[in-house]
Amino acid sequence: MSIQACIRALASGRAFLLGGLCLLASACASSGLTSISAADANSGLAERYLIDAGDQLRVTVFDEETLTGEFDVGAGGVLSLPLIDPLLVKDKGPQQVAAMVEQSLADGGYVLDPRVSIEIIEHRTFFILGEVETPGEYAHNGELTLEQAIAKAGGFTPRADKNKIVLKRQTWSEGRIVKLDKAALRIAPGDTITIRESFF
Repeated sequence: MSIQACIRALASGRAFLLGGLCLLASACASSGLTSISAADANSGLAERYLIDAGDQLRVTVFDEETLTGEFDVGAGGVLSLPLIDPLLVKDKGPQQVAAMVEQSLADGGYVLDPRVSIEIIEHRTFFILGEVETPGEYAHNGELTLEQAIAKAGGFTPRADKNKIVLKRQTWSEGRIVKLDKAALRIAPGDTITIRESFF
């Protein structure tokens, strides 16, 4: 049905239901997003945590208190530490980053046989929008399901579509419609969740 036909139907007052169907069809047509299952969304997540912009790290250089501290991962996934050049740590695990810091300290001649550990002390946030009681930005603890994310946002509104959501993940080029089923959907740091309105 064309938009013009929808408008004529609404204006004439012939069918309230028809108006709702028009709005639903328009919303579906405009999304054009790929639909996947919760299991598919989960399978795309790395088994280990990968660092990115927004994470806060504790960098410990053993026996070097002046080089030990808490540091934020900046835009683009760059970590800036004393003495060494900025390091691109995006999509690296903590052990990989520790090895990078050790190598940089050794190459620069700053520390003899450096030993470094990396701990994630604050994960980057996630966002939940749409039909929840308190949409916004929330802290991520490293392990989070959709059910827990919705609870953080005060629960669904009465209008919420509880059968599918729109999920935008940092590693995806665009959002995807995730059909909710028995599999618990895992939410990654940096995810944006949109709970849409149910028309039925």
